[in-house]
Amino acid sequence: MKKVELLSPAGTLEKLKIAFDFGADAVYGGVSHFSLRIRSGKEFSMEEFKEGIEYAHERGKKVYATINGFPFNSQLNLLKKHILAMAELKPDAFIVATPGVLKLCKDLVPDMPLHLSTQANVMNVLDAKIYYDMGATRIITAREISLKDLKEIKKELPELELEVFVHGSMCFAYSGRCLISTLQSGRVPNRGSCANDCRFSYEIYAANPDTGTLFKLEEEEGVGTYIMNAKDLNLASHIQEILDSGVVDSIKIEGRTKTAYYAAVTAKAYRMAIDDYYAGKLDSDKYQYELNSLQNRGYTDAYLVSRPFEKHDTQSLDFTMQLGTHQVSGQVTKNGEYFLCKYKTLPNDELEIVAPLGSDIAIVDNEIGSTYERDGKLYMKLKKLVAENKKVWDEVHSGNINPITLPTKLPAYTFLRIPAHLDMGTYPKN
Repeated sequence: MKKVELLSPAGTLEKLKIAFDFGADAVYGGVSHFSLRIRSGKEFSMEEFKEGIEYAHERGKKVYATINGFPFNSQLNLLKKHILAMAELKPDAFIVATPGVLKLCKDLVPDMPLHLSTQANVMNVLDAKIYYDMGATRIITAREISLKDLKEIKKELPELELEVFVHGSMCFAYSGRCLISTLQSGRVPNRGSCANDCRFSYEIYAANPDTGTLFKLEEEEGVGTYIMNAKDLNLASHIQEILDSGVVDSIKIEGRTKTAYYAAVTAKAYRMAIDDYYAGKLDSDKYQYELNSLQNRGYTDAYLVSRPFEKHDTQSLDFTMQLGTHQVSGQVTKNGEYFLCKYKTLPNDELEIVAPLGSDIAIVDNEIGSTYERDGKLYMKLKKLVAENKKVWDEVHSGNINPITLPTKLPAYTFLRIPAHLDMGTYPKN
């Protein structure tokens, strides 16, 4: 049986490795301004992207290179050079967004698999067939599509792979076709530099040009001023329906500008969901426990299993972001012997260990601290905070760059977290 692919974001080389370690089968990322992920935070250099591809292939994993920007005429020669340079790195596919770039890639690197970006907004059999005939091997469908429509496309084009988003930011516009950021700040969304203007709060005014009158339209209490702010997509509780359909080849996690912790937790949650589906033991609460630990704009299951006109809960009108149930307290170093503080740590704090699935973590109790299991989860307490340089601290904060000694070795990139408290921020709570 061919299992569905889990596809995660990789904004940096570190996030690429974390996504794979926590369960992703493939990642997507890019180099240069021809990628819509260029503002995802200190993106790859060509050398790092090459290293990431080699890291993936050594583990039987895949990397898809994003070349999904919308180029101007003045950039076409540069684009051709970029396509050839990226092909030299031997990624497993290119992700492109326009018919012209699709044809250009097909002409320059005819053996490269081509995935059509969600920016192309494919919603029906007619459009899918056009792109398939042009050489697309996979279509990343619009977030607004339904499972019913996916089945129709697969029925007509059984060899065409279909990829769907299951988690992450939702766009106010139709799968990314927004120019609000361009209007207000000159940052073009379809060229990878969206300023997320839809997340801002807005005040509405009415003006009468004949009298020069300007007055504010007061908001109804509880309606809010985040009038364009969409909730985040979360389909972890719908893995049964999605995979039962038999038409989805890859489920995709959105992740532009997201943290390393986000890359880890989303990969872990959806890896568990996929594996549990094939084992016949789905447990939605388990996946949502992980996903609720992330900062979010409120969650929605959006449109894949419900039509847009049936949904009335996809907007977060009264806030732009809220804390998750947990706060990241630390991240384990590559050698697994120390952690770097990400929030605040005191002796005897109970820290939950968030490690890659299948990790073998020793249960210990020594002079540094202890690890133990409770209710199926692993925890750690530090009796004292001993830095790598042997200095002992009464407490450590996120500004402290000294690696702190662990009581036992943990897998690289393991995270430590604590329950979020009301004094940790001003974001609204669920």
